[in-house]
Amino acid sequence: MAGASISSSSSRFEASSVAVLQGNAKMAAIGRLSQKLLKSAALTQTRQLSAAAAHGEQAAKTWKILSFVVALPGVAVCMLNMYLRAQQHQHEQPEFIPYSHLRIRSKRFPWGDGSKTLFHNPHVNALPDGYEQHDH
Repeated sequence: MAGASISSSSSRFEASSVAVLQGNAKMAAIGRLSQKLLKSAALTQTRQLSAAAAHGEQAAKTWKILSFVVALPGVAVCMLNMYLRAQQHQHEQPEFIPYSHLRIRSKRFPWGDGSKTLFHNPHVNALPDGYEQHDH
């Protein structure tokens, strides 16, 4: 009886070994197939990237030319326009209207005479009682 159980366990071992070998063969075949697919996909992607690189170089040249031919002259024209408008502009202060909701001072500023803001410009910013008098 002991011999029968040994032979049946060895036949089960052989059967499981054959199943494992067949499973390994299938896994190896799947591995080879996946490697072939990855290589072909990588080759296709490399070809596409090469084509895109050539397109990218042409696009970079196009944008460089547009920057120098269109953008920089456009900026220069805008700067000239603003300079000429500033030369024609009358630098007069608008009439001072003492609105009650503007220039409210609940306490003095801790700098200067206390009535002027930190970035006070006497040509543009009015004090609570009107513009400063200046000789121009």
